[in-house]
Amino acid sequence: MKSVLEVCAYLPEATYPPGEILIREGSSEGRIFVLLEGTVVVMKGNVRVTRVRTPGALFGEMSILLEMPATATVVAETEVKVRQVEDGGAFLASTPEVALHTARLLAQRLHDTTTYLADVKAQFENKTDHFGMVDRIIGSLLNQQAAKTTAKTPEKSDPRL
Repeated sequence: MKSVLEVCAYLPEATYPPGEILIREGSSEGRIFVLLEGTVVVMKGNVRVTRVRTPGALFGEMSILLEMPATATVVAETEVKVRQVEDGGAFLASTPEVALHTARLLAQRLHDTTTYLADVKAQFENKTDHFGMVDRIIGSLLNQQAAKTTAKTPEKSDPRL
C-alpha cells in the first residue's frame, strides 16, 4: 500500500510562514492539508491542544467528516510545506488510501482521548466533594453519542402533530 505522501504527490504544494493560519476554528472552507515539512500548532480557542510535525499528518478532515465548521485552528509554528486539497470531501471519497489513513488517525486520537478520560475518571470516581462531579461528567462524555444534525439533513416533522 502506498503512503499518504506518495498518494498525494500530485496535489499542489503550498508554503506558509510561521504564524500563518491554515485553518481557522469555525470556518467552513472544506480544505484538507497534508503536512510535508515543518511544525503546526492545533489550538482549540486559546488552548494549545497539540503540536504536529509528522510528514503525512492531515488537517481539516474532522470538519469534513462531521459536516460542520472547523473544530480547531491550525497555525504554522515554523515554515510549513503542505499538499493542499480544496474539496476535501470529494478527495476523501475518491481516494480510499487517504480515507483509510484518516480513519486510522481518528481511531488513534479517539483511543488516546478515551484512555486519558478513563484515567481522569478513575482519579475522581470516589470523591464526594465537588471533584466527584468530574467522574459523572467524564462518564457522560465517554458514553455520549452525538446526534446527526447537519444542514444536509432535512428536519423531521414532530410525530405528535
